[in-house]
Amino acid sequence: MTDPLEVIERVLRAVEQVPHGHVVSYGDIAALVETSPRRVGAIMGEWGGEVAWWRVTNAAGRLPDPLLPLARKQWQREGIPVDGDHCVISRCRADLTRLAADYADAVEDLS
Repeated sequence: MTDPLEVIERVLRAVEQVPHGHVVSYGDIAALVETSPRRVGAIMGEWGGEVAWWRVTNAAGRLPDPLLPLARKQWQREGIPVDGDHCVISRCRADLTRLAADYADAVEDLS
């Protein structure tokens, strides 16, 4: 996929499919969209403000320090387990098979 705007749209739609109370990693989203985790992170940093960005972390459940105060509030609100400065992704990772199916439906109208 070479259209940068379509990649952005696909990443944001993938994030929209992550259920309340669950988290995925940048790599999980990257696998769905067929891009790199770094690109997902860059897209989230630039355009992720309108989606549930706190549901997408690195593989260790961490987010950049400036985002932590608001992320912690959101994690608490959604019942996402937290250990210090990160969420416990191993206990709240979304079902990736279901996420892939939901994502496929969400991008059906693209290309």
